Amino acid sequence: MKAARTGKLKRQEEQASFISWRFALLCGCILLALVGLMLRTAYLQVINPDRLVREGDMRSLRVQAVPTARGMISDRAGRPLAVSVPVNAIWADPKELHDRGGITLDTRWKALSDALGVPLDQLVSRINANPKGRFVYLARQVNPAIGDYIHKLKLPGIYLRQESRRYYPAGQVMAHIIGVTNIDSQGIEGVEKSFDRWLTGQPGERTVRKDRYGRVIEDISSVDSQAAHNLVLSVDERLQALVYRELNNAVAFNKAESGTAVLVDVSTGEVLAMANSPSYNPNNLTGTPKEAMRNRAITDIFEPGSTVKPMVVMTALQHGVVKENSVLNTLPYSISGHQIKDVARYAELSVTGILQKSSNVGVSKLALAMPSSALVDTYSRFGFGKATNLGLVGESSGLYPKKQRWSDIERATFSYGYGLMVTPLQLARVYATIGSLGIYRPLSITKVDPPVAGERIFPESIVRTVVHMMESVALPGGGGTKAAIKGYRIAIKTGTAKKVGPDGKYVNRYLAYTAGVAPASNPRFALVVVIDDPQGGKYYGGAVSAPVFGAIMGGVLRTMNIEPDALPTVDKSELVTNTKEGSGGRS
Repeated sequence: MKAARTGKLKRQEEQASFISWRFALLCGCILLALVGLMLRTAYLQVINPDRLVREGDMRSLRVQAVPTARGMISDRAGRPLAVSVPVNAIWADPKELHDRGGITLDTRWKALSDALGVPLDQLVSRINANPKGRFVYLARQVNPAIGDYIHKLKLPGIYLRQESRRYYPAGQVMAHIIGVTNIDSQGIEGVEKSFDRWLTGQPGERTVRKDRYGRVIEDISSVDSQAAHNLVLSVDERLQALVYRELNNAVAFNKAESGTAVLVDVSTGEVLAMANSPSYNPNNLTGTPKEAMRNRAITDIFEPGSTVKPMVVMTALQHGVVKENSVLNTLPYSISGHQIKDVARYAELSVTGILQKSSNVGVSKLALAMPSSALVDTYSRFGFGKATNLGLVGESSGLYPKKQRWSDIERATFSYGYGLMVTPLQLARVYATIGSLGIYRPLSITKVDPPVAGERIFPESIVRTVVHMMESVALPGGGGTKAAIKGYRIAIKTGTAKKVGPDGKYVNRYLAYTAGVAPASNPRFALVVVIDDPQGGKYYGGAVSAPVFGAIMGGVLRTMNIEPDALPTVDKSELVTNTKEGSGGRS
């Protein structure tokens, strides 16, 4: 009995010992697990937290751009020429959209399709192209009213993003100067491209945390945007509209291929107007060929023809080859088998008459009486062969000969504008220098504050003398009478040149141009008008481009309220008679 009780106690003790041992083992395992978890937690949280933080941020953190509007472009008086208007971009999150059921038969999807003007099947294919993607554009530059309508549809995975679109109030009138931007507001033509960095602000950034449905749940940080700079051009919109209108009418009337006109402020070198016809609508480029966007005033080159003759006379006067009142034999003559002649036959002409009648014989004889380097140097000083440096993309420096030896025929033809090529803008710079009586100033497409320092390249007395001679061109007997402006004296030179074909040979197509300054007594403006390939039956500069010059310059002088310098003199007796009339008489 006693032995049985002892055995039972022993078994109980052994059982209790086993339970204690198992409990201790269990506690030890739990403790080790806790220690392991703590160590792992410490490793992840303290020693190496970056990886998990990075993975978490990749899933939830988003950096949103805070857009800044592109700078405004205005004319010299502050009139807007290019402004940014707010629009919306419509975009989709394909992954979220698929997670929330995709595109269904819900009528809201049809409403989205109609609002965007995109067939529903195209929207579906665009979104399904990358079902795991997080961003795809559905439409850009959407009207804000349509954007608000789409926002109210509350479609899953469809969002709006603010952006801007350029609007050009002057449209076709300023198109070739201002240019355009692409859909991302980056300048691709004209001033928009040349001054892109200046006009582009620095976008800000907003870092946010989003949930799985793309909703912002936390603002992390933000960087403020930097506003863009505005740009004030030298152009006067009123004068630009005037120039474009008259040029457009002339191109249509003469059935010409194109026309170009450049107006420059003589005292500052500012480009006040620069127009081309035909133009294009920068607010709607649909169907616009790339060729139509070319600014011919700075890219196209041509032989300047008779417009260089005033410089030949200046050079001859400077070198003492002739005097103001000299008379030259202007009968036709030959050089190395090439006949030099004029359109009309003149036995002799004064120096003024050479310019008035645009005598090739006269200027060629002046050129041959001087060293070849003399005329080359004068042309160069006036800016031929030199960059115009407006900063616009596509500016050409023309083609200027760099010869050591010149034959007599080359010297002769060089004197009436053959053997070199210039842009309309380069020719305008030449005449601005003539208008400033020999002071060369750099051109500018942005507004500058006077006075503008310049470099004297020719004696004032000689240039003033030749400007006075150039007045005869628009007077009776001259070749540019159709450019005459009532009440004003103008100093001009007309020109006509054959066009050069693709093979480098002359073709029976012409360029008609007129260049000059006004008012001649105290020049304020220089103007160049070029009409390319007129097909209306006339092609001489005096018949085609001179009337356009007169219409444009006359409008400019009146718009700018320039005092007339060619008013008819009134006899004192008439004034006395007028004062005796009643209050309804003339004043």
